[in-house]
Amino acid sequence: MIEIKGAGKRFGDFTALHGLDWNIAEGEWWGIIGPNGSGKSTLMRLLSGVERMSMGEINLCGRSIASYGRKELSRMMGVLQQEGIAPVHYPVREVLEMGRYPYLDWLGHDSRADVDSFIDGIMDKLKLHELAERPLDELSGGQRQRVALGQVMAQEPQILLLDEPTTFLDIHYQQQFMELVAKWRKETGITVIAVLHDLNLAALYCDKLLVLHDGKAVGMGTPGEMLTEERIRSVYEVEPVVVAHPGSGVPQVLLSSRDQTN
Repeated sequence: MIEIKGAGKRFGDFTALHGLDWNIAEGEWWGIIGPNGSGKSTLMRLLSGVERMSMGEINLCGRSIASYGRKELSRMMGVLQQEGIAPVHYPVREVLEMGRYPYLDWLGHDSRADVDSFIDGIMDKLKLHELAERPLDELSGGQRQRVALGQVMAQEPQILLLDEPTTFLDIHYQQQFMELVAKWRKETGITVIAVLHDLNLAALYCDKLLVLHDGKAVGMGTPGEMLTEERIRSVYEVEPVVVAHPGSGVPQVLLSSRDQTN
């Protein structure tokens, strides 16, 4: 579905992302992990078409991503940033309806005849009906992130890009958000690419992980293959202890204090 060949990005004399080769198949859930400054957000901007590559190419469904118009790309790809949606003073239902922008004609008519029931269905899935008339700027961070996800769901994309979507959420809302994405993926087969700082969440939900360090890919594979003590120690410069999750068996990362390692 997405084919990346030698993609890189330079800002003046600084290379933020070196030539990356990476293939993403339809329906996969990839996590992108790595320390701050490793090139994760730069890669997401290239994937979303916000930034142009300095080198290489990115092909989406057999076409260069640069060949897609704005609306056409928005029908293919949804993007959700870590801050979600700015807390504007619009009712929740209207915010969800804004996700239909790629499907409006020049008169503002939606190409989908059942759009009202479609939005109702999204609100049912995300339990947003009781918030429908509440202004977005009156909601909690977790509620706003649910609304942001609903807006992207209204977009009906084939690919979902998540850039640190759980950064400002407590553990309840982190898990709730990831479970909602997992359920959406199961129902539709959507392809998910997520930048994640929480390695344990990445292991629990992602099929595969891309590990970036200093703008270079230093590993690609399953969470079990990527989240080893040696790799985490090398990339993050911490002293980890990796254990198997008692339920799923996927790796979970614990940290040793520096006092304990001396």
